[in-house]
Amino acid sequence: MAAVPPTPTPTPKYFTPEELAERFTLADYFVFGLTLVFSACVGIFYAFKGVHKSHKDYVMAGHSLTCGPVALSLTASFMSAVTVLGTPAEVYRFGISFGLFAFAYVLMVLISAEVFLPVYYRLGITSAYEYLELRYNKYMRLLGTVMFMTLTASKAYNACVTGFQLWGSVVATGLVCTFYCTLGGLKAVIWTDVFQFIMMISGFLAVIIRTLIIKGGFGPIIEDARRGGRLRYWDFDPNPLKRHTFWTVVVGGTFTWLGIYGVNQSQVQRYVACKTRLHGKLSLYINLVGLWITLSSAVMCGLSMYSVYKDCDPWTAKYVSAPDQLMPYLVLEILGDYPGVPGLFVAGTYSGTLSTVSSSINALAAVTVEDLIRPYFTLSESKLQWINMGMNLFFGIVCLSMAAAASTMGALLQAALSIFGILGGPLLGIFSLGMLMPFGNAKGAFSGLVCGFSLVLWIGVGSHTYPPPSYRTLPLPLSTRGCRTINGTLAPQVTTSMPLSTTPRPGVQEYWYSLSYLYFSTLGTLITFFVGTLMSLATGNTFKFQFKCRHLYLSFVNISVAICSNILILCFYD
Repeated sequence: MAAVPPTPTPTPKYFTPEELAERFTLADYFVFGLTLVFSACVGIFYAFKGVHKSHKDYVMAGHSLTCGPVALSLTASFMSAVTVLGTPAEVYRFGISFGLFAFAYVLMVLISAEVFLPVYYRLGITSAYEYLELRYNKYMRLLGTVMFMTLTASKAYNACVTGFQLWGSVVATGLVCTFYCTLGGLKAVIWTDVFQFIMMISGFLAVIIRTLIIKGGFGPIIEDARRGGRLRYWDFDPNPLKRHTFWTVVVGGTFTWLGIYGVNQSQVQRYVACKTRLHGKLSLYINLVGLWITLSSAVMCGLSMYSVYKDCDPWTAKYVSAPDQLMPYLVLEILGDYPGVPGLFVAGTYSGTLSTVSSSINALAAVTVEDLIRPYFTLSESKLQWINMGMNLFFGIVCLSMAAAASTMGALLQAALSIFGILGGPLLGIFSLGMLMPFGNAKGAFSGLVCGFSLVLWIGVGSHTYPPPSYRTLPLPLSTRGCRTINGTLAPQVTTSMPLSTTPRPGVQEYWYSLSYLYFSTLGTLITFFVGTLMSLATGNTFKFQFKCRHLYLSFVNISVAICSNILILCFYD
């Protein structure tokens, strides 16, 4: 079979910021405005429907949710601008190895549904960090809550980055998000997430379909990607210093996302609000399909973008200032002649922002009331409900104030996942210690948490200060041979490539700080877990374990560990 010849692509035109703004027309603003209006109406609907009957109705939707809407909400709540803008840019620069996250998602969902969810349902908790007090003590609960609030603040910060300089839209998004979270509670957040997931996928499809029309089908896009080296998928090199291999993505990605789905209040609150444990499990498994759809759409958008810009990279040519601006630039270039369609993509991007920020607001309010107010004050249900509404309003204002600072944020995808790893990994470690090790205690958990967090924070700060060299991250070549300047002449030809050599770096920079960012969570979890295990054994001061079976993930392995550790402690103290 003859090779498909390279398909000529119209030379990308240089657009000034003013020209790009002009391509976003009144029809686009109208489409975007409809998204915000619909989201606000959902909040009003549930306010009138009676979510304010009790504190549980407002925070946990009265434990009446079914698996379908919760599944889409789980997908949407962490698929913000990080996915809509970051993943296509990742594929554009590094190839489709990011698609291996599909395997990580499977492992993450299995563990979340079969290990963590049953424990939460047995305990009947509202806040995930309530588990830490039941299993350890109130100080571990407070520490977990503070770490979650820090993590969620950074997540909301990243969500505000959209690549579009539409400050009025950013403000409107924050106000609408605060409005429907405060009025409608968890039910409003869940159902707006369903709508926003549909909008995100619609935005991806608009880009893919238009590119297929321009290029003449899937064949030329795949062929361009093959010629550009973007289809290298399987790399089984076990070297943990390489940015993306099969092992870093599957193993590191599993730990990173397990720190989100397994122990993060934003996700836990959703699936424990289902009417039964079965619905909770089904919501996680159906969510897996949503994650696959979102990932494959984002990867295809990245390949489409490379096919359009293979001869004229806007980033290298200085048409845009950061890789995360490539998708907005592509949208306004190839869809700008179709009024309303760029607005659909922007609505999809901001829908991702809405879903992430709303989940952040709702979860922050819930943990503030459940972990910081309710344990220390005796309040009626009605007062707790009003306090929760006030917390939603407060955190909405906080998230809105982050929008201005977020404009300086670059490298969306890696920044977001690095933060998840630094904070989420140690948190996952103390939850895993409590559920898997019957002899785990508060001293062990705290020691492990301090060690795990300190080590990963050190690596994270070091890798940001001394970034890994290009031969570690392996960016693929980009070209400007077909670019034109503002006056229409051909721009100077530049082809980026991986350098063959580099200046010597100190050992700590070359090896320690070059660890793949996806291993941050893995390292944090394992260090926390193993240090916590050893310290729990060393500080055990009683022959009978201070735990209840409902605090543990029950399995034959757990029972065996309990018996063996009991014998070990008896021998140790005798």
